[in-house]
Amino acid sequence: MPEVNELVNGVFWVGVRDWDRRLFDALVPLPYGTTYNAYVVVGDKKTALIDTVNPGFEGDLKAKLDVLGGMDKLDYLIMNHAEPDHAGTIPFVLEENKKLKLVLTEKGAKLAKVLYHVPDDRMMIVKQDDQIELGGKTLRFIEAPFLHWPETMFTYLVEDKVLFPCDFFGAHSAGGVFAEDVQDLLTLAKKYYGEIMMPFTKSAKQGMAKLEGLEISMIAPSHGPIHSDPEPIVLAYLDWTSGETKEKVTICYVTMWQSTKTLVDKMVEILLEEGIETKVYSLPVSDMANIAGDLVDSRAIVLGSPTVLNGLHPQALYAASLVKVLRPPAKYAAVLSSFGWSGGAVKQALEILGPTKIEVVGAVDVNGRPTAEDLKKVEELARSLVEKVRSG
Repeated sequence: MPEVNELVNGVFWVGVRDWDRRLFDALVPLPYGTTYNAYVVVGDKKTALIDTVNPGFEGDLKAKLDVLGGMDKLDYLIMNHAEPDHAGTIPFVLEENKKLKLVLTEKGAKLAKVLYHVPDDRMMIVKQDDQIELGGKTLRFIEAPFLHWPETMFTYLVEDKVLFPCDFFGAHSAGGVFAEDVQDLLTLAKKYYGEIMMPFTKSAKQGMAKLEGLEISMIAPSHGPIHSDPEPIVLAYLDWTSGETKEKVTICYVTMWQSTKTLVDKMVEILLEEGIETKVYSLPVSDMANIAGDLVDSRAIVLGSPTVLNGLHPQALYAASLVKVLRPPAKYAAVLSSFGWSGGAVKQALEILGPTKIEVVGAVDVNGRPTAEDLKKVEELARSLVEKVRSG
């Protein structure tokens, strides 16, 4: 029997658990797999399917909809977000049900055409606060652009106070139905926020503002478990979207012959001695999701890299580029580097970090193995960084 979970009266989870997926967007590690959540809302007169599933799982979705009376029972298909993991099965559903209307924003309509070749006569465009009556169930639409694509919207079930926010409030985990079923869910959600939403902090704040005054009894995102108690995840998002940081430093480094690591070790020693929360990642063996999660509330970043062919080591170059793309709220940075016959890593790091709003407090660049004098420079830089971090 296919897994179909009734969340509240007339609201059903018909999503898919992808236990085997280990990478998302060829970038994000998925150690616990993920889900592609889809939901059916059954009214007295009409029925709506909210989002679909990743391509390749069409048969799973159909089997679950058959439990609820089949695809022919659907009147509306809500596209909260056009990304294929949520919308990739739209062509299949529209082909199976010829009368179905695809409900989406104006920007969503443009993407539905180019990504899924949906004709105009199959689409129903909605805007902020438009509603669809299903008979005892009312769906209200909330435009939420750039969370995390320009066409994104939230769907709110008025009578049952259920919010369907697609990727917002999500987490990557294939296990559990509800949040309480997943151990340390907020840690997973924080990593997810850092990877997906942190580059759009301004839009995330606006999204949270649109939810102010809205009574929400349940949050049903499109990845991970359902929040039957919304308060923990909402409070976490209020914190993360605020841009507030802690007295915390995240250090990302790569070393080839231990010279850069020696510099990093001295930096870590001083930061811990001063009582600063310090997270250290050796880039070749670290999970990018963990780094992204720690960047959500770190006040400073330290990048360590040897010079390789007149620039950053490729792993450090990747990390520096991620910092630029993810736009963490960090205020300060420092760079530690070593080189043999010629430098260049520090110069490249400064070129990448320069356009950001992060203040580079200083850099230590060592020729060869670090001397006692070099380590003294690292200590001085570390104490300068501590002063900045404490000043907020």
